This record gives sequence, C-alpha cells and structure tokens, in this order.
Amino acid sequence: MHVINEAAPAEEAVTTSPQRLLLVGSSGGHLAQLLALKPWWEGRERTWVTFATQDAKARLRDEQVAWAYFPTTRSLRNLVRNLVLAVRVIRRERPDLVVSTGAGVAFPFFLVARLMRIRTVYLEVYDRLDSRTLTGRLCRPLSSLFCVQWEEQATLYKGSHVVGTLL
Repeated sequence: MHVINEAAPAEEAVTTSPQRLLLVGSSGGHLAQLLALKPWWEGRERTWVTFATQDAKARLRDEQVAWAYFPTTRSLRNLVRNLVLAVRVIRRERPDLVVSTGAGVAFPFFLVARLMRIRTVYLEVYDRLDSRTLTGRLCRPLSSLFCVQWEEQATLYKGSHVVGTLL
C-alpha cells in the first residue's frame, strides 16, 4: 500500500504507525489483497476477520482470526451476526486501525469502528473499473482513508487515493 510510505499531511493521521490492526476481508481475492500488504502489516499486532473457507484457514493458520458469517450478499441475518461480531472483536482487540478490501463483511466492521472513533482504511478491489462496488459505496463515508488501485477508480470515488495494484 504505497500511501503508507508516501502519506501527505492529511493522511498521516490515518497511516502513521498503527500498532494494532484489524484486517477485514472476504476470503479469496479480497483476502489475497490483504495478504499482499504483508511488508506493511508484518511487524504489527493483528487480528484477521474473514470467512472460514479452506483457503482462508490454510493461509491464516498461524494468525489470530475471527471467523465471520457468510454469505453476506442479501443476508440480513448474517449482516446482524457480523455486526454483533464486529462489536465483540473491536471491543476485545482495540485496534488502532481497521483495514479492509471488502466485500460485504467490511461494512459492519467499518460502522462499529466509526462509532468507536477508530480509524479505517478501505482499499477498493482492483477488478472494478467502470462502476462503484456496493461495499465501496457503503464504506466510503465511514473511511478515514479510501484507496483505489487504478486511476479510473479515482474518478468514481471523490477524495480517494490511488495506491497502485497489489496483485
């Protein structure tokens, strides 16, 4: 995440040396993008939130993980369950920063983080260039810093920061 090292004064408050991270993302490609940030998060305390799929379990076997409920698409029940999970995890872990690449699991964590005045960074997915994602639209107003991976995405999200592709 280039913005971490090249932060302008406005972003420094968001990206300056957080020690406790909460890394939130769906499994698969969203998780892969968070894992690509390893040089940045490696030396920090961290807790992951993702779905208990085989790939996520394998990739995070040595990490502290809170397993979220899925599917998140069109599931009010799982939205509520993930909201309760977000309250529990954020209260227990007390992160300095919540970072997410989406998708639906991000929203309840960003909502709780915002209410608890915890900084958030959202990184929009790399494969959506011509329209905004639902999670991006929901998390944008809750984000302390909103990052995109392509210049084309910056036109879709005012005030976003282009950080380049992760994968």
